[in-house]
Amino acid sequence: MKQFAPTPDDDAADARLGLGAPASGSQELVVRKPDLMVPIRSLGENHRDRIRAHLKALNDHDRYFRFGFTANDEQIDRYVDGLNFERDEIFGIYNRRLKLIAMAHLAYTGETRAGGSSEFGVSVLAQARCRGYGARLFERAVMHARNEGVHTMYVHVLSENAAMLKIARSAGATFVRDGPESEGHLNLPPATFNSQLTEMVEEQLAQANYRIKVQAKQLLRKLGRFQAFWRPSGHGAHPD
Repeated sequence: MKQFAPTPDDDAADARLGLGAPASGSQELVVRKPDLMVPIRSLGENHRDRIRAHLKALNDHDRYFRFGFTANDEQIDRYVDGLNFERDEIFGIYNRRLKLIAMAHLAYTGETRAGGSSEFGVSVLAQARCRGYGARLFERAVMHARNEGVHTMYVHVLSENAAMLKIARSAGATFVRDGPESEGHLNLPPATFNSQLTEMVEEQLAQANYRIKVQAKQLLRKLGRFQAFWRPSGHGAHPD
């Protein structure tokens, strides 16, 4: 039975994702599933401000890797304002304080998804690094794209971004280097009943996990107000 993996605020160690390359002559992606599942949910319009805060929390090095240049806050604002939640898919990982610690943007290149192609971009906050979140988001994006009928996923990455190159190559992507940049493509197999069911279940679990975090945060806020009200005054007496 799957359990939710802890986010960076938890004490337990996080599981790492292993992505195996497809076997020779096979179209099926070889994905080694861990026992623990990171709750990755789809993000909609109501998450735009949290996406903005996440990207602005990236340091200059991470902004350079994410956008291919050191984007300033104004450029990030334009990027976030231009996100099309109806056309593209945005995936995110929240910690228990409802801070967006990792996200991925799956952008579709055509008007229709089926039979088309998509591009992938990912970012992870520094404190959430080395937990396999980038690989998990890539796996989720691949699964969603193939379930939508996409044939090819493209990854534009700086040639020095060894982590992203490793993630994509491990999934079977082929890269061509052009100076400081590398362009990769991953041919996606057709959707199966298992891939569609897996995505549906994982999305539902992630949505439930998010609602629990929201309710927990609201409860803690109420408890804080309650404790403040009943805290003894300077004379040690409780309010009437």
